[in-house]
Amino acid sequence: MTKKMIFLSFAAMSLSLAAMSQARVGVKGGWNLSNITTSNDGSTKDAKSLSGFNVGVIADLPLVPRILSFQPGVFYTTKGTKSEIGDKNNVTITSPYAKYTQNPSYIEVPLNFVAKLPVGEHASLFAGIGPYFAFGVAGKNKYEVTTVAGTTSGSSSIKWDDDTPFTDDPNRGRDKWKRFDWGGNIQVGAEVSNFLISAQYGIGFAKVYSGQDNSTDNKDKNRVFSVSVGYLFGGR
Repeated sequence: MTKKMIFLSFAAMSLSLAAMSQARVGVKGGWNLSNITTSNDGSTKDAKSLSGFNVGVIADLPLVPRILSFQPGVFYTTKGTKSEIGDKNNVTITSPYAKYTQNPSYIEVPLNFVAKLPVGEHASLFAGIGPYFAFGVAGKNKYEVTTVAGTTSGSSSIKWDDDTPFTDDPNRGRDKWKRFDWGGNIQVGAEVSNFLISAQYGIGFAKVYSGQDNSTDNKDKNRVFSVSVGYLFGGR
């Protein structure tokens, strides 16, 4: 090994150790606005957005200090959608009103690469992109139906499944959800003195309902817009 190679190896190791010495961990949480696509082109048509939340921990691992970081995390996050049929304020014999809400919860692991633009000694703007992987852990399907005879409502727990075909399932898989979800995130935000504020959009690449084995019709996928705040512990 030449002296040049030894020097370059030592320099790379020194930069890596210096970056890791600036690694920080923190907490982050905020508001979600989720929906589920209803067509293969990614539109949601009559599906309505559903409010929820996200909360978790992140790490900021500098690859190039104050310029580029790797930010993995672990979050508890809610997703889902709701739909309405009819007019709740104008119910007739032939026009009942119904509302359906699907609200799954996941443990999600984002793996974002974040580019930063310093705008002061303790402030920077940032933009990030990366994949996420999620595992379904809880959730409810709810309904409310109003007719001239009155209102009925109910709920059931989401049934997490590993894609069992729904050949004889009268619900056509709508009460069963695939346990595993994955997709991509894009985000923008600002960091000021270890405080974070960010806006993020998550695009699911996996179908959410179990049993739909027709690969040409994987239209139902998660979409989540979120606004979050956080704090990173440790020096810059």
